[in-house]
Amino acid sequence: MNPPDHFRPLDTRLATLLRGKQQLRGIFNGIASPAIVEMCAFAGFDFVVIDNEHGPAGFETTENLLRTARACGLPAAVRCLEQDLARTLDLGAGAVQVPMVNTAEQARRLVQAVKYPLPAGVPGLSGQRGSAFSTRAAGYGAYGGPAHTQASNEGVALIVMIETPEGVANAAAIAAVEGVDAVFIGPNDLAHSMGHENRWQEAPVQAAIRQAVEAVAAAGKCPGVLALSPEDEQRYAAWGARFYCTVTTGLITRAFKEAAQGGRAALNY
Repeated sequence: MNPPDHFRPLDTRLATLLRGKQQLRGIFNGIASPAIVEMCAFAGFDFVVIDNEHGPAGFETTENLLRTARACGLPAAVRCLEQDLARTLDLGAGAVQVPMVNTAEQARRLVQAVKYPLPAGVPGLSGQRGSAFSTRAAGYGAYGGPAHTQASNEGVALIVMIETPEGVANAAAIAAVEGVDAVFIGPNDLAHSMGHENRWQEAPVQAAIRQAVEAVAAAGKCPGVLALSPEDEQRYAAWGARFYCTVTTGLITRAFKEAAQGGRAALNY
């Protein structure tokens, strides 16, 4: 007898959320601690992005972070580099987010890496992902076989990131690629690539963000962007954005700083 579905390691709910219509609030976490993932769940975020582009977590730790998210009922994506997609997917990531996507050709290559090959005549997108059912994603064989292939191809979300002027110019074509579920605009890298250092609130950078968000929305895909305040969310929502991320380290550091400075101010030293 197979285990009940709620034990299935692969959590595909984020793909459903991204393909829906509701507004979503997530959080980037680059701290390699299951406790932080639990806190994100208990705080009420709609999803967490385990940040393996800038965070220190290795594959073993990432697997435990995904286990934690699954146990807490928190949908999770993993931001990773293209060369790490295969192993990240085998860990059981229900969504992957890939940085620095500049062209539709690159986006199509990523779709091929995320999708398993399908037999002739079987409907759906067919890709080139290596197939192994001994992995956590397939429940170490408990959920392997064609059913796992189908569930993965239909339910694992691909989020691509636009972070350069080239990506902004190609936003419509990137979003139109079948198999791309969402496009996330990374304002910090975009600002740097436009010559504005980290000043992503400057008018030219905001104009580029708006151009990309509107192009993605017009293509019928889910646009996302970093939003560190309610005002950011409101502005981007008016442009058509539908999912937003803040950052654990920023929130924690700000809270620590307020606690440290507040205590000194109250005691006048």
